[in-house]
Amino acid sequence: MKKKIRRMTAGVAMLLASTLASSPAWAQSITIAIGSEPSTLDPQLRDDGGERQVNDNIYETLMARTPTGELVPGLAAEAPKQVDATTWQFKLREGVKFHNGEPFNADAVVASVARVIDPANNSEQMAYFGTIKAAEKVDDLTVNLVTTGPDPILPSRMYWMKMIAPGYSKDGDLAGAPVGTGPYKFESWNRGTDLKLVANSEYWGGEPQIDDVTYRFVTEPGTRLSGLLSGEFDVITNLLPEFTTNVPKFAAVPGLETSVFVLGTDNEVTKDPKVREALNLAIDRKAMVEGLFMGYATIAKGSHINPAAFGFNEKLEHYPYDIEKARALIKEAGAEGKPLVVVGESGRWLKDREQIEAVAGYWAETGLNVTTDIQEFSQYLDSLMGDGPRPDAIFIANSNELLDADREMSFIYHKDGAAASNSDAEMATLIEAARLETDTAKRKALYDEIQKKGHDLNYTVPLFNLQDIYGMSERMEWQPRVDAKMMVSEMKVTE
Repeated sequence: MKKKIRRMTAGVAMLLASTLASSPAWAQSITIAIGSEPSTLDPQLRDDGGERQVNDNIYETLMARTPTGELVPGLAAEAPKQVDATTWQFKLREGVKFHNGEPFNADAVVASVARVIDPANNSEQMAYFGTIKAAEKVDDLTVNLVTTGPDPILPSRMYWMKMIAPGYSKDGDLAGAPVGTGPYKFESWNRGTDLKLVANSEYWGGEPQIDDVTYRFVTEPGTRLSGLLSGEFDVITNLLPEFTTNVPKFAAVPGLETSVFVLGTDNEVTKDPKVREALNLAIDRKAMVEGLFMGYATIAKGSHINPAAFGFNEKLEHYPYDIEKARALIKEAGAEGKPLVVVGESGRWLKDREQIEAVAGYWAETGLNVTTDIQEFSQYLDSLMGDGPRPDAIFIANSNELLDADREMSFIYHKDGAAASNSDAEMATLIEAARLETDTAKRKALYDEIQKKGHDLNYTVPLFNLQDIYGMSERMEWQPRVDAKMMVSEMKVTE
């Protein structure tokens, strides 16, 4: 009888071993809670952080960065070569396909570039690509990018431009069902609730370990935290500093975002330089950074340009706190009792609403009649970068993934920037000159001059250089990147 039982047990073990050997590995699924729902999944027309958090896993770019920020080839087979002062040549990886089967080749690069820079598309991403004139096919795997003048950071720009499938961009739904070359494919989008991606088993870089990822749209940080603690979420963004000791795991990295208010310098109240100076002097940044961030942010030194970017003016100091002088300036300007509308959003950035409301409170102490307008994120993006009038003051945590001052200057300081603060033609001329200057020392000097001018004229109200803080479940293994890209292919799960 014992022999019979041993034979049966051995048989079951062999059957089980055979079944496991022929079965796929256990599916690994994760859920990520992000602070804002994408306003679109079109990767080229909006400058939307929620869109990027999803699309960075679907689409790819000619150049890429390592998690520590080093620029490396992506869909390009090697680093680009400069043919002449205004032409860069890219060799492309062979055998790469889009998720719908279209080949990735020079035609795809030409179509991608042409679509982004087409004025008719009014892309909000032009602060990244303003120097690009055209893309020209050399052969199937070679393409030349032509710029309007010398552009020393063209390779960095191509770290940002996502490559689209030419056929699908004409006949498909880029906004609602994206198709890229990346490690994850779009599966579904329940508007207002969640969005799901699945692993691309044919990915040229190898199939990723995590089989699928669901993004949940959760604007309230407390709700994200409770979801993480209950096991509902595996990763949450913008973990509040005061809760880093309450979660299973957390990670904080120096970020590339600087929180800032962009002032509408042509508006009735904020066109007065005395009012703009008062707005900078009225804020107790030291109290805010200590009370809100607990060491996970530093006070911005007089500029919205990130300290990690080339061209940052290290000679500037942060604006001092002087509420009495601020009140006197408002009185001198005859602005007491005049309305000032502060536009913002909630949930996209670390302590965004808290920063907006604290600053609005400080500004109200100057004698201005201050009101806040916290908008839904898509409406907020229209207020920030749309065709309507500039807000009096609008909050943004401005990022600089190009690691060059041109990005932030073209976006905010240039009169034609997507989030322009001003109509200053002289400043625009300086920005354009710096963009095309190949002498590093001269270029740095121009950036110093531009930032000094913007600082002295109080075109913006810079606040803090922020760290990126993530909460994670016990099973997650992930080291966040310096550029805040949430690359699921770099994540692992331990069951």
